[in-house]
Amino acid sequence: MSDTASFVDPVFLARFGLFRANVFDYFLHPLNPFRTKANTSNEILAMQGISIGTLMQMGVGIGSGPLSPQAAEEEYSAALSRLTGEQYELLPPADPAHYLQPSALYTIRHVLRTNPTSVKVLGIYYVLEGVIYKAPTVRSLMKANESRTLEGLSEACDGLSVCSRYLPSTGYTWKFEEDGEDDPVSLLKLSKRSKRRRVLDNRRPGERTDEEEEGIRASEAIDRILVRLNKSSST
Repeated sequence: MSDTASFVDPVFLARFGLFRANVFDYFLHPLNPFRTKANTSNEILAMQGISIGTLMQMGVGIGSGPLSPQAAEEEYSAALSRLTGEQYELLPPADPAHYLQPSALYTIRHVLRTNPTSVKVLGIYYVLEGVIYKAPTVRSLMKANESRTLEGLSEACDGLSVCSRYLPSTGYTWKFEEDGEDDPVSLLKLSKRSKRRRVLDNRRPGERTDEEEEGIRASEAIDRILVRLNKSSST
């Protein structure tokens, strides 16, 4: 599944809403392309009637009484730690007040647990205003930054190259003033049409490698997540 994909179920959101007690039910939706095909510990607990919502309502054991949202999540995490295999963990909110009220952002961690204290992180997912995104990997983040940097350097070099002048008597000089037909903008357009620079690895103009495409897709995914976070914080 591509890092740039997303999933949303408007029917679930309209019927049940989204809060910490049911975010696992939403994430484990059969149509969610991000969920693992393996049988997770979360689903095993669900078949036993154990979820954050049921713990909030009935607590642990007979006659224990309801639990607070934070205590219910801690008890649910403890139940997961007693199982092994693939699991989804709901990370604590940055603001404790979001234990009691809906939040625009939920973070879910996909792990492989081998014992109560040893887990291997397989992926991190954001549920942002009901839309599920996969967090970009460190490799994708580095390639996104690399692609942005190289694109900016390439544009700067193209802009400067049309301002250079060469005369045998004086050598190279620079001319930045706009004077009619010899202005840098016109020369830049002419240069792009008539004299495209050859790429060192003999690729055709505009052709990108798989690594460059991955970096661009990761950059776009990061931009979309940041835009939605910015909108959420401003409303």
